[in-house]
Amino acid sequence: MVVGASAAGLAAAEALRREGYDGELTLVGDEPDAPYDRPPLSKQILSGEWEPHRLPLRSPADLDALGLDLRLGIGATGLDLAARTVLLGDGSRVPYDGLVVATGVRPRRLPGTGHAHVLRTLDDALALRDRLGPGRRLVIVGAGFLGAEAAAVARGLGCEVTLLEPAPVPLAHAVGEEVGRVLSGAHREHGVTLRTGVTVGEVTDGGVRLADGELVGADEVLVAIGSVPNTEWLADSGLTVDNGLVCDEYSAAAPGVYGAGDVAHWHNPLFGARMRIEHRTNAAEQGMAAARNLLRPEARKPFAPVPYFWSDQYDMKVQAFGYLRGHDEVTVVEGDLDERRFMVAYRTGDRLSGVLVVGLPPRAIRPWRAAIAARTPWAEAVRTLAPAAGVV
Repeated sequence: MVVGASAAGLAAAEALRREGYDGELTLVGDEPDAPYDRPPLSKQILSGEWEPHRLPLRSPADLDALGLDLRLGIGATGLDLAARTVLLGDGSRVPYDGLVVATGVRPRRLPGTGHAHVLRTLDDALALRDRLGPGRRLVIVGAGFLGAEAAAVARGLGCEVTLLEPAPVPLAHAVGEEVGRVLSGAHREHGVTLRTGVTVGEVTDGGVRLADGELVGADEVLVAIGSVPNTEWLADSGLTVDNGLVCDEYSAAAPGVYGAGDVAHWHNPLFGARMRIEHRTNAAEQGMAAARNLLRPEARKPFAPVPYFWSDQYDMKVQAFGYLRGHDEVTVVEGDLDERRFMVAYRTGDRLSGVLVVGLPPRAIRPWRAAIAARTPWAEAVRTLAPAAGVV
């Protein structure tokens, strides 16, 4: 049984069939739509470049071929480990021999009486898209990657955009201050009013009220302040929940129970760290890995990926490999930050832990990804891959 019908859950179901499992396979999803791709929601769907029919991850025929007991529009509400049963929102109980938990995340929200958009589902994206247009005032709370992408799209649609961020430098915690300033500069150049070091207290009917009492007026408000793992249904299950479903290096949460995708908080042995990754590529990879380990526990393999993410903002394509959070050093190894055409490498301890590029071809990053996967010492990586950087 797979609970969660997005990228991770679908990947798990497909992997089970591909690996030879031909028994009953239930896929449960709380949204009414068949599994669809989420990254385009803040880009092509929000801009109007795409319509919803381009989002499904598989055609109806491909889904039918999997032979699933597909239950959409029904969320899971409980798990009985001893009885190996999942309780669904319609009151039914579904037994399982093996379980993959892929219930993802939901957006954090702000207090207040005013209406605020979030951006997680297709309905969210379409509701916001319908309210954007020339001259409309949009306030976005949160200048992370989601908020930044939405700001870029809204400016392209002619909106007046104000981007509010509590940190002094947006994204500094993830990519470093220098890179964060570069990405922030692009918003200002495109006419976004970027305000940093401000805290939003609540959403009102006329915009948002800051912690100091100032009202920032808006026609529409988008809250993009992170997400919360969907683990409430596991509260009385006996599984460990801490910033997601806690899993080991095999993505196992308990015998016969595995986690995958945004909800999984697992130990990645490649980096020697616990992590929870909210990126599309990781969701699919972990769904497949969890399915294989569930089906063949005697031949389990650790799930030790080099995480990958990308973001499109204006004319910039940002791509990164590795685990950038908590890094100790960031160094420009190619290009120029001011030209927004560069590569930076990240050091954690004595190892190369990540690399990020803007405006460079994909081939430029491939040797660095291989070096991260090989746990290459920092000094060796920079000396062999970017001797001009001058790091020894």
